[in-house]
Amino acid sequence: MTINEIQDEIIEEFSDFDDWMDRYQLLIDLGSEQPPLDNKYKTEQNLIDGCQSRVWLQADMQDGLLHFQAESDALIVKGIVALLIRVLSDHTPQEILDADLYFIEKIGLREHLSPTRSNGLLAMLKQMKLYALAFKSINH
Repeated sequence: MTINEIQDEIIEEFSDFDDWMDRYQLLIDLGSEQPPLDNKYKTEQNLIDGCQSRVWLQADMQDGLLHFQAESDALIVKGIVALLIRVLSDHTPQEILDADLYFIEKIGLREHLSPTRSNGLLAMLKQMKLYALAFKSINH
């Protein structure tokens, strides 16, 4: 699936809920389904700056595709990072760099997050794109 096809799928899932409490619950459920991050990846180096809660992000390159894993100590943040991983993981660095993540706006995520959570979302996204840039330069 392309990044945009995955985004469209997420937009559809969230459109089933009109109430933001239900959407938050969906985010929490997505976070709960996320496999826990191996403790060896819970390092200072993998901590994302700019997040109010603690978020660790691990990136690995396999067969030309970037694979992300993450963990957070906050349930909603874990759900947000689960969405980002679902959209961006297992794509090439170039696809990740070129991605226009319109789903964040479309599901109303940005407007319903507190300013600190919103900054955290941007920090996670920035870090994922930085990993893509780094892996792209290593492999060329």
